[in-house]
Amino acid sequence: MPLDLPDLPVRSALPALAEALTSRGAAVLVAPPGTGKTTLVPLVLAGLSSSADLPSFAVAGRIVVAEPRRVAARAAARRMASLLGTQVGGVVGYSVRGDRRASAETRIEVVTTGVLVRRLQRDPELSGTATVMLDECHERHLDADLALAFLTEVRETLRPDLKLIATSATAATERLSDLLSAPVVTATAPMFPVEIRWTPPGSGRLLDHIATVVRGVTAPGDVLVFLPGVREITTVAGLLRGLDADVIPLHGRQSAADQDAALRPGPRRRIVLATAVAESSLTVPGVRVVVDAGLSRVPRMDHSRGLGALVTVPVSRASAEQRAGRAGREAPGVVFRCWSEAQHHRLPAHPEPEIATADLTSFALDLALWGHPTGAGMALPDQPPPGALQSAMTTLHDLGAVAEDGRPTSRGHALARAGIHPRLARALLDGAPLVGRRRAAEIVAVLDENRTAGDDLLAAWRQSRRDNTPTWRTEVRRLTSAIPPTPAPVASEAGGGQGGAGASEAGGAMADDVAAGLVVGLAFPERVARVREPGGRTYLMAGGTAADLAVGSPLAGAAWLVVAAADRDAGARSARIRSAVPIDEVAAREAAATLRSSATEIAWVDGDVVARSVDRLGAIVLTERRLDRPDPAKLRAALLDGLRKDGLGLLTWSRTATDLRERLAFARAALGDPWPAVDDESLLTAAEHWLGPDLTRARRRADLARIDVATALRRLLPWSVAGRLDDVAPERLPVPSGSRVRVSYADPAAPVLAVKLQETFGWRDAPRLADGRIPVLLHLLSPAGRPVAVTADLASFWASGYQQVRAELRGRYPRHPWPEDPTTAAPTARTNRPHRR
Repeated sequence: MPLDLPDLPVRSALPALAEALTSRGAAVLVAPPGTGKTTLVPLVLAGLSSSADLPSFAVAGRIVVAEPRRVAARAAARRMASLLGTQVGGVVGYSVRGDRRASAETRIEVVTTGVLVRRLQRDPELSGTATVMLDECHERHLDADLALAFLTEVRETLRPDLKLIATSATAATERLSDLLSAPVVTATAPMFPVEIRWTPPGSGRLLDHIATVVRGVTAPGDVLVFLPGVREITTVAGLLRGLDADVIPLHGRQSAADQDAALRPGPRRRIVLATAVAESSLTVPGVRVVVDAGLSRVPRMDHSRGLGALVTVPVSRASAEQRAGRAGREAPGVVFRCWSEAQHHRLPAHPEPEIATADLTSFALDLALWGHPTGAGMALPDQPPPGALQSAMTTLHDLGAVAEDGRPTSRGHALARAGIHPRLARALLDGAPLVGRRRAAEIVAVLDENRTAGDDLLAAWRQSRRDNTPTWRTEVRRLTSAIPPTPAPVASEAGGGQGGAGASEAGGAMADDVAAGLVVGLAFPERVARVREPGGRTYLMAGGTAADLAVGSPLAGAAWLVVAAADRDAGARSARIRSAVPIDEVAAREAAATLRSSATEIAWVDGDVVARSVDRLGAIVLTERRLDRPDPAKLRAALLDGLRKDGLGLLTWSRTATDLRERLAFARAALGDPWPAVDDESLLTAAEHWLGPDLTRARRRADLARIDVATALRRLLPWSVAGRLDDVAPERLPVPSGSRVRVSYADPAAPVLAVKLQETFGWRDAPRLADGRIPVLLHLLSPAGRPVAVTADLASFWASGYQQVRAELRGRYPRHPWPEDPTTAAPTARTNRPHRR
């Protein structure tokens, strides 16, 4: 059934592509969206073209085309089949998760990259496959990166005859070319001019603004509106109600029939509301106007809290250009960008690869199954972040999917066969004996497709049952068939007499909320959560993270929840609960049974010692009892921990203790070892030594405040210098008047002696400390006790500074001695002594 193929821009690149595949066995094809690379190239590779200007291939085997999304895979297969005039499932077929239309006749099979990865795991040689085309590699999805790495290794070790094409809609292909050791073939597409109009929103809501922009479009042709997700599509569709046009949603969660409707021209003007699925993977005919919200929904993983979610981020400049190009495919068009030109220049140049930000648990399991647990040495466009990969491996180990050396276990193989995230696969396989195969499959289907419109997962499950769409039925059947036969479960405590986990016939009598809670808890045991205050919206999850329900949530006030989805903004103190199911405490304990622990805890908590016997569900304290006779060693450790956490301010620093510490600091600064260091860090490090006897008697924070710190500090002095402290750093110094004046060691580098000037008469030099190494800094005071001079060189002061001080103060204090030669005058501590001039 050879045919003359449409004259699409990719035709001009096909001879060069044929040459690359013949000589090198691989090629990187760069072609913008809409050039025909997804449909024409496979048809030519399969020898189904009768066009004389196109190269002739003699390929013996199947052509596999891998697409990043299910909707794109089905659409590509339908388009090729329509060009051939055949039905899908004949010469051209497709295979996506839960839906396969292919036969022995099929020469071209379009699959998702996820299906291709699973197929490679089962059959690394890809028996019967002659060529693989990885489409849209620029989108940098995890499955596409894995497929590329696996196929590169397969070509090097098992199938050197396997042809491989990697396609990209952008020109940033150097890394792809290097990995494949393949030339880059470029197809150019003449584009009609596209006018760019910058339409940033004012102070109102973005979605209201987008609806206003769409209503104001006067240019001819269909309108393609890019929105980040299904929730926004639904909202804008409601805002456009009454418009004289067909408003059509387009996203990955639709049925195949609804997706097909969006990809066919209609009888009148259409407004297609689409996610990024229409950015490069699909061609929407008739579009002359693009309205771009400038946002995209991408996976993000908070590895420290185990929270993975889809978050909304600004698009990259490359993505914005691809979206705009959709308006210039068939005629001159216009794009309305709902942001400013200045904002556009601040956007990232390219989208961030999924491997840099996403949950890597499934990715890590695939690496382990392939035999490369770390991914080292594989042809990955980017290596996984070490911390994220280690977190994923820890999760897999906890699930029993990998051994200590990272190699997959038999359970790991079983989890992978389910074709869903390993956490959900665990919930499916372990939940089926508890709640029944059908119900486990239904709950996991809700979790996997993120079907929750609000935050009530139980309501979403029941709604999916009522809607009973073909897509829902197909996925539930697929998941049910993935569950191996299991024996009836042993009776369990959950639910008790109200149909708990031990209900007969695999949970048949169990209430829906208990069933949903158990299955979600098996997937995310660390997200079992208890309300902090009765009737409140804030919960503590077993993993230790606080999480809040939205205001007005129907779940508010539930004592226990199992959180299916939550996310947390950078810097936020708590997460936001996106989807959850209420359960009772008994079911919560069973759902998170792996986190259950009982222990004696003696620790520093919230500023004091806590000594208790505690029963926990992760971070959630179920019960606690105070210990009457706590272990002294653990008490001591808790007090030391408290000092390190809250600081030396827990001790009572009397004047005597402070002065002693300052004297020791001076001795250390002046003479070094063996004088002890008494800065905060050093004191805390040595706390067990100098506070040891006192800690033996202490039980709580108040006991720390009663310690005699001065006595404790003296324990730091080694015997060799213990008797010399008063010589090296005396507390007081005698002055010529006979007084003994306190020395201040607040500054260890410069001890200060504040003394009235008249008491120093007769001194020719300032005294020196630390075995004569450090001069005392004299603060010479007036009769009223105010500083009149500061000097460490008293002889110099008497010679030059004293006469000026004498001239200034003798008139103010006439009853005090002001001799011309203070070095020979009699010192005095009295302020009213008769004197002579």
